[in-house]
Amino acid sequence: MAEYDDVCVLVPTYEEASTIGDVVRRFHAQGFERVLVVDGGSTDGTRELAREAGARVVEQSGTGKGQAVREALEFVETPYVLMVDGDATYRPEEAGRMVAPLLAGEAEHVIGNRFGNMQPGAMSRLNRVGNALINRAFGRIHGEDFGDILSGYRAFTRRSVEGFLLTAEGFGIETELAVECVKHGVETTVVPVTYEPRPDDSETNLSPVRDGATIILTLYQMAKTNNPLFYFGSVGAASTLVGLVLAAYVGVEWVTRGISHEVIAVVAGVAVLFGVQVALFGVLADLIVDVNREQTRQFERVARQVTRERGGGEGDPVADGSVADPAAGDEEE
Repeated sequence: MAEYDDVCVLVPTYEEASTIGDVVRRFHAQGFERVLVVDGGSTDGTRELAREAGARVVEQSGTGKGQAVREALEFVETPYVLMVDGDATYRPEEAGRMVAPLLAGEAEHVIGNRFGNMQPGAMSRLNRVGNALINRAFGRIHGEDFGDILSGYRAFTRRSVEGFLLTAEGFGIETELAVECVKHGVETTVVPVTYEPRPDDSETNLSPVRDGATIILTLYQMAKTNNPLFYFGSVGAASTLVGLVLAAYVGVEWVTRGISHEVIAVVAGVAVLFGVQVALFGVLADLIVDVNREQTRQFERVARQVTRERGGGEGDPVADGSVADPAAGDEEE
């Protein structure tokens, strides 16, 4: 279909020979002719089968899904990207629903919520619990509820991710994309999708415990620039709590037994002072982030107004509300 000519289907793969050919053909059947497979060094014939099915295949220079996505964006030439796993757990038949908000100009990032239609056996109980904890932590730390931030079925405008700082090597890439959307104020919508069990002959590359811990750590680390009050406040609160507990112990020992623990008392005092100072730093950092966000929004409003006054058209990147880099816009004129 001509309406999907501006969409590139991005499929990061590793050892997906049992499913990749069918995935590519099903996307073609839905009218998505541009399918880019970025492979992480498979030895089971994944690349060959993808080419035979009609996909453009690129072998990534490194390893890991995160690295594959970052590298793939250098090869994408279309304004829209539909990212999907190559294990046949997502339905290409729902791709039209995923890209519709982008094509209609209603959003710049779309997340496919797997819990909208989770099929029996598609996710273990451990993974369900882990996903629930991670999504709850994301909402608490970053202040948004995207339903399923770990979903591998996503659609986004290429321009919206150009300003993202993506560093994850593995499965943390989905988490980084969600956090960067919040950080940059990218209009994000959630679409319910079907999540299928992996085929019996398809091996998962996900380690629930290891990758879950990595994702939680990523969420916390990224709070440093997106929600510094939580990041520094949690450190300050922990240090202060430790100091107060130690101080209480010293006090009880001195009152009840007449024993003074001078060293422990000093440690308690230092811990409390350190905690309070870190918490205050978090408050100041949070104020700076809020001011910066407000200045950015004002800049974007002014840029859009100037563009309208100059007669900016529908296809102008500033008129579309996706200003990321004024210098980049000047180069395109």
